[in-house]
Amino acid sequence: MKSLLNKILKFKLKKLAELTIWRFRPGIIGITGSVGKTSTKMAVATILSSERDIRFSSGNYNNEIGLPFTIVSAESKIGGIFFWLKTLSLAAFNFIVLKKWMRHRYPELLVLEYAADKPGDIKYLLSIARPNISVVTAIGDVPVHVEFFSGPEEVAREKARLIEYLPAAGFAVLNYDDETVMSLKDRTRAHIMTFGFSKGADVRVSNFETRSEGERPIGISFKLEYGGSFVPVRLEGVFGKAQAYAAASGACVGLIFGMNLVKISEALKNYKPVSGRMELLAGVKYTQILDDSYNASPLSMHAALDTLVDLPASRRVAILGDMTEIGKYTLEAHEKIGRIASNSVDVLVTIGLRAKFIAEAARKNGLRKNNIYVFDRVEDALKPVQNLIRKGDLILIKASHSMQLEKMVEEIKAF
Repeated sequence: MKSLLNKILKFKLKKLAELTIWRFRPGIIGITGSVGKTSTKMAVATILSSERDIRFSSGNYNNEIGLPFTIVSAESKIGGIFFWLKTLSLAAFNFIVLKKWMRHRYPELLVLEYAADKPGDIKYLLSIARPNISVVTAIGDVPVHVEFFSGPEEVAREKARLIEYLPAAGFAVLNYDDETVMSLKDRTRAHIMTFGFSKGADVRVSNFETRSEGERPIGISFKLEYGGSFVPVRLEGVFGKAQAYAAASGACVGLIFGMNLVKISEALKNYKPVSGRMELLAGVKYTQILDDSYNASPLSMHAALDTLVDLPASRRVAILGDMTEIGKYTLEAHEKIGRIASNSVDVLVTIGLRAKFIAEAARKNGLRKNNIYVFDRVEDALKPVQNLIRKGDLILIKASHSMQLEKMVEEIKAF
């Protein structure tokens, strides 16, 4: 019965979303990649909302339910059966009865995430809404969800659909530093614009640094360069190069819409990190928490550890859980993170059966055994972690969403 209701909901949402796009003709910015989709979406939305009327997907509403829901509704949260009855009825009423009035109220631009959990996902989403501008953030050597594909190449091909379906007058915004992303550039007839840290990127990030007050990290700063000009950018409460990548990709989109670098830099002052994605929180015992608990892939795990090293702290603690849905790459990927962690942290806590490979690799590569703590479940680790952390610690918390490490964040945050 539940499966049937889901199919009906999916069908009705798809049709209503298609009709909404057909009726109101909004511009669509589509975002995909293995990491960085949500941060990029927020950067694009922050920049464009300073001059345009936009709507962007809430949270990770990026699948066959979330994407069409964003198109038909301005609500930020999905609820139960009565919520869906109201949402679908209101969307149909607005379209049929209030179509002229709604034309003046519907957003000019939609900023949407396109997820690819399995083959065919993006093709299905594109049947609902085809972007005018597509952003590909990063894919890497071992993409998330690769378990459900034949390999990284098939993941890349699936994500490439987002730029293949662009019109000739559209724009493909690509990560210049990601070889896999750049290998897709010949799959589109649209204009190409690139971003990254490397020379040759159209929008280049330079002079990146982490800003601190004593041992308290406060944000990052960098320059955005384009066409021989540059502007300084300061982001408060935001950490890691991933956030600079998000800002740079957002700047590409802003430039496409005719904004200049000065306006883009001003707009980025309002950029805020998404909860659970490199968010700095006050912890108990006068500690600080880098909450990156929402999700994890080998690429984002590596980036998070790099960020941890860059930030000042009396002691660096990493609480790392399983990276799921990477199939045959599981052992190799977790061991690689363990080797990186051995040179990045003072104390390592692992949670989950797969994460034990992180702990073992860290031990083999020089991290002292008495500074490594291994747990099967997050519930088992809550009280022991409370006991082991101490004043001045900077604590990174990261794992795939299914590991529920947000429970650890709740356990050790100050308020």
